[in-house]
Amino acid sequence: MRNSEHSEQSKKKGPDFERLKKDVLAWLARGLPEYLTYHSVEHTKNVLEAAIRIAEAEDVTDRDLLELKTAAVFHDTGFVLGTGDHEESSCKLAWEWMPKYGYSSSAISRICEMILATNIPQKPKNHLSEVLCDADLDYLGREDFWAISNRLFQEFKYLGVVSDEEDWNQLQLRFFKSHSYFTDTARAWRNEKKAEHLAEVKTLVEQ
Repeated sequence: MRNSEHSEQSKKKGPDFERLKKDVLAWLARGLPEYLTYHSVEHTKNVLEAAIRIAEAEDVTDRDLLELKTAAVFHDTGFVLGTGDHEESSCKLAWEWMPKYGYSSSAISRICEMILATNIPQKPKNHLSEVLCDADLDYLGREDFWAISNRLFQEFKYLGVVSDEEDWNQLQLRFFKSHSYFTDTARAWRNEKKAEHLAEVKTLVEQ
């Protein structure tokens, strides 16, 4: 079957999220550099799982849920091309990839809006973008915060974003103070533990 015929057939059936997810995760596993200890395939899977949990609690369903899951799977694909402006790169890749899996132009536009909202500082303009932003930083209020935080430290140290642990702790403290979850669900689930982590980071900075 020619690609154009396959694309037309996919559009009639609707987007093939499961095939897209499988192909994207495999592509990330092959293409992401090893020094990205935080922005890894595991991070993408983690964000997808968090997005689904938050979406279900926020009553996101049907087309919106499918597009949210697609944005979660695709949001860091740009890192394969480089670390700069990776959200924009992810959107460029979305326009290349998604039509082959039955996604319409309007769907890709909505998905890209979600992806671009995850750029720090996060600026979501709609509910779905808020859910994805909260999923992307869900770990701030989870029990596995320190393990994930250490992976981000190692990545930032390699990239020259920070020079040592003292520098990293200062950066974390500034980030914690500037960050707020957007959805009622994320605030209810994560704010208490996040506040504990903020206090612990503060103690490290003051030592």
